Amino acid sequence: MDLTPRERELLDLIRAAPLTTPGELARRLGTTRAAVNVHVSNLMKKGALLGRGYMLADALPQKVVVVGGANMDLKARVRGEAVPGTSMPGVTSQSPGGVARNVAENLARLGVSAALVSVVGLDSLGDALLRETAAAGVDVSGVLRVPGAATGSYTAVLSADGELLLAVAAMDVMEHLTPAALRGLRASWRGAAWVVADGNLPADTLTALLGLAAETGVRVVYEPVSVPKAARLRSALAAGHVPYALTPNLAELAALVGREVADDPQAIREAALELHAGGAELVWVRRGERGSVLSLPAEVHELPALPADVVDVTGAGDAMLAAFLAGLVAGQSPLEAAREGHAAAALTVESPLTVVPDLSRSALQARLSLSRLYSQEVTS
Repeated sequence: MDLTPRERELLDLIRAAPLTTPGELARRLGTTRAAVNVHVSNLMKKGALLGRGYMLADALPQKVVVVGGANMDLKARVRGEAVPGTSMPGVTSQSPGGVARNVAENLARLGVSAALVSVVGLDSLGDALLRETAAAGVDVSGVLRVPGAATGSYTAVLSADGELLLAVAAMDVMEHLTPAALRGLRASWRGAAWVVADGNLPADTLTALLGLAAETGVRVVYEPVSVPKAARLRSALAAGHVPYALTPNLAELAALVGREVADDPQAIREAALELHAGGAELVWVRRGERGSVLSLPAEVHELPALPADVVDVTGAGDAMLAAFLAGLVAGQSPLEAAREGHAAAALTVESPLTVVPDLSRSALQARLSLSRLYSQEVTS
C-alpha cells in the first residue's frame, strides 16, 4: 500500500487510539482538521481505513462484495462434430452460475469473506441457486427476491472438446436491481474493502454503484462480461465515476476505448493507457490461450496462460478474477495475484464444473509450481 509519510503518521495515531477525534488528531499532527479529513479520505481510497469511523483495514477480514448476475447455468455438450441446423446427441447439466455469483463462490472457496448482491425470482430456480451458493460459504443476504420474475438463466452449447459454440443469457431479472434497490442494500457493503461489479448491471445502477463506492472509499473492480455490456460503463465514465480496476478481454477492451485493438501487447498497452488517463489504476486484459496483459500506470507485464487439458471453459474467467482478488486481499502485488489468477483458470478449464469445489490457495500454488516444472522440461 503506497502511503505518504503524513498518511503513515496519521495511521499510526489512529492505530494507537482509534476513538481519537479529528480535532485531536489535527492537534497532534500540528495541522488543521480540514487537512486531517483530506488525509482520512485518501486513506479510505487506498483501503487503509474502512469508513469514517476509523475502522482499520487490517483489523477485520477483508470482505469482498460482488454485485451482478446470479443465474442457473444449463450446459449442453455435443458428442462429435457440431453440425448447424440440426439436433445433435450430447449431454446436459445444470448448476448455479452467473458471473458475480461464480466470482463470489470462488472467493469463498479461496478463504475470502465474500457477499453477493444480486436479484433472482421468487421461484424454484432461485431457491436452489441461493441454497447452493450459501452452502459454498457466500453471504447471500443481499440478494433480492422478486415475485413474478424469472430467475436468470445462461444456456451454453459446448463443442466436444469443451469450447463454447453459442450461449444465450436470459437476464431480464437484473433490471429489478435499480439504483434505489442498490441503495437499499448498502448494509451488505458494510466492512467491504473491495466491490466487484459485473456488466450485467443496468447502466444507471452501475453509475450509482461507482458513486456509492467513491463516497465510502471502497475500490471497485469492473468485469465487463460481454462486448454489448461493456458499453454500459461509458455513461459512468462520462459522469466521472471510474473503477479502480477493469478486467476486460480484448473485444471488451475495444468496446471500452471505442476503437479496434489489435491482439498485440503494445496495442493493448496503448489502449490501457487511455483508461489509465481516465483514472483507472489497473487494467488486466485477458487473451484466452495467449495469456493476459497486466497494465498499471507506470508498468506493464505480459503473462502466459498455463498449459491445461481443456474439459470445459465455462467459468474460467470468473475463477481467474476471484483468484486475482484473493491474492490482492492477501497482500500480494498485482503481478503475483495475476499469476494465481492464471492458475485458477487452468484448474477450472480442466474441470467439468463451473466452480472447482476443492479450489484453494494451496492448489493455486501447487499448479504454479507444476507449471514451472513443465516450462523447464520444455525449454531444456
